[in-house]
Amino acid sequence: MKSPLSRNMKLVVGLAFALVIVLSANALLTNDRTYAQAGRKSSDKQKKNPNASGDPDEASATEQGRPDRQKPKVDKTVPPATMSIDTNIVNVEAVVYNKKTGGILQGLKKENFEIYEDGIKQELENFSTPDAPVTMVLLLEYSKLVDFLGRPAGGYFEGGRIEILRPAYEFVSRFVQPKDFISVVAYDIRPTPLVDFTDDKTKLMSAINLLIRNNPAFSESNMFDALKFVLQGGKGDSVVLEESKDKPEKMDYAGLEEVNDRTAIMLVASGLDTFSKINFDQARKIVENAGVPIYVIGTGNLFMKLYDGSAAMDPGRGGILVNGIQIDRMTMLQAQNTLKTFAESTGGKYFPVTFAGEIPNVLQSVSALVRNQYSLGYTPTNTRQEGKRRKIQVKVNLGDQIDPKLVIVQHRQSYTEPKPGEKK
Repeated sequence: MKSPLSRNMKLVVGLAFALVIVLSANALLTNDRTYAQAGRKSSDKQKKNPNASGDPDEASATEQGRPDRQKPKVDKTVPPATMSIDTNIVNVEAVVYNKKTGGILQGLKKENFEIYEDGIKQELENFSTPDAPVTMVLLLEYSKLVDFLGRPAGGYFEGGRIEILRPAYEFVSRFVQPKDFISVVAYDIRPTPLVDFTDDKTKLMSAINLLIRNNPAFSESNMFDALKFVLQGGKGDSVVLEESKDKPEKMDYAGLEEVNDRTAIMLVASGLDTFSKINFDQARKIVENAGVPIYVIGTGNLFMKLYDGSAAMDPGRGGILVNGIQIDRMTMLQAQNTLKTFAESTGGKYFPVTFAGEIPNVLQSVSALVRNQYSLGYTPTNTRQEGKRRKIQVKVNLGDQIDPKLVIVQHRQSYTEPKPGEKK
């Protein structure tokens, strides 16, 4: 007959073994969460997506508890290979429309597209149709500079910040759809996120109304720095971000380069840049390499219309001096050319606005273009790494359906290859 002490010892050993199993399982779950967060910064959109991996089989196995559908076990001591990002993939967003009618061509398939780099045909590896919601940053110029330009002879005119905010207000109220994820960022001397990516239209409207009720704090208008910030992310002011009372003075803002969905920027600005830390060439390289189309609503014509025929816009007479910056007609034209370059080189479009009545039609066009972007991706056959610019060309073949000369493909025009040891 076995003693009670022997039975107790077995019980203790059994409990200890069970505890080891529970702790091991918990450690594995903790590792899974750690690796899931290591790939990129989280956003509201990711938090609401229960199947963040995008694997329908994995989601089905989790929901139904079927062990036969689960993935094989992997070594948890190193991050799984699926978490690595292939930086060699070049992503291209393309919109196809009829040159004669302006109508957007829909229902195209992968076999309708051909993509070339420096004249050499590339294999189209990734392709998706325009069926996803929009992930967009509304980037708004909000400085005393534009307010000053809107006040000829000391009088107030809506050519100032109100005309900057009007397109954003109307876009949110009329064109943002359910499941669209929008962020609002205003800039003067620095970019300030007003609301992080959200599909809550009430929060977006509140952010824009906040700008309408207040006044700009600085005269500087650092557009280049603002574009770098919304594309690459960084430390942003958290003063007006949701739940900012419990957050540090500076907080991480994830740029659009980290978003894997269909993305775009709607930039509403004069195009003026005063004291950005980066110059035009650096800004151009950043926007071209990001692969994010920039749709620009340029307000420069609004300002020039106010001063039409005025000596104030005559460069020979000094122009207007704002915070040490000379603003004249030539300056405004250069600013407009900058906006046009950013829009066209990224596959977006430039809309110069002269009258407020043009805004609704412009916003309709922006919404239509963004929602009809085909997403293409390829791995370049050229492995050179000398920091040179490469030209991208996308062709669409529709057979006898339409004259090829009438088919216009709007897409990013180029990118700069990395140098050795440099990320693309």
